[in-house]
Amino acid sequence: MTTPQTHSTSRITRDDERWSPRLWALLIVLSLALFLDGLDVSMVAVALPSIGAELDLPTATLQWVISGYVLGFGGFLLLGGRTADLLGRRRVFLIALGVFALASVIGGLVDSGALLVASRFIKGIAAAFTAPTGLSILTTTFAEGRQRNRALSVYTVFGASGFSSGLLFGGLLMSLGWRWTFFFGAPFALLALVAGFALIPKDRPDTRGGYDLVGAATLTATMLLLVYTVVTAPVTGWAHPVTLASFVGVAALLSLFVWVDAGSVSPWSASASCAAARSSAPTSAPWR
Repeated sequence: MTTPQTHSTSRITRDDERWSPRLWALLIVLSLALFLDGLDVSMVAVALPSIGAELDLPTATLQWVISGYVLGFGGFLLLGGRTADLLGRRRVFLIALGVFALASVIGGLVDSGALLVASRFIKGIAAAFTAPTGLSILTTTFAEGRQRNRALSVYTVFGASGFSSGLLFGGLLMSLGWRWTFFFGAPFALLALVAGFALIPKDRPDTRGGYDLVGAATLTATMLLLVYTVVTAPVTGWAHPVTLASFVGVAALLSLFVWVDAGSVSPWSASASCAAARSSAPTSAPWR
């Protein structure tokens, strides 16, 4: 009697197995997405003086060109990982890459400070979905041990080099104008999107449990308020009543999330444990 094959096409490599060109290409696609996430933060920082001069933006608004991205990324990072479990890693990764590319183009076209900050916030949200999803795809493709450690090394080097090389690319692109620091990431995100569509293995969404809307809302609100407080505290002051009240709000929202999660039929803590277990468990279907 034969065991039925699962619908997932992900493949776990063996420690003694050499990577095929296709597997290398998949790793590069995942690493490129992380590279763009890091690049976007430091590259745009170089363009802030020119952005402020052309759009006549005060310093407080210019800060949010950077902080808006950080707020979107930090506030939705945990939600991005859970969404990938429920909707499928491949689908979430590709959609988020498309949103990242679109937000890059919009950011380079706008002439309003509010729209610029909004595009940065959306771009940060997109990065919050690609980062955990890309890591999940990596851990379910490479076997735990030497193979996964090797893949993670390549992955993290790309991420770190993206952040460190942002100043270099930003300086070079400023000769063309500050808008090119926004446009720059779009073609590479589209390239990763097209390549990812062909290379990323299909996977079956996790149908167990469900989507805890209340838990998702409270957790995301907690993360958003926490990141917002940390970002604004250096300006308002760490001992300022507004900052202290924000931290109290974070504690209250976190307590509400823990209470909601404890009574949920699909708690986030349990789903995180299951996701971690699945990432280290081999699958029986071939990667192709």
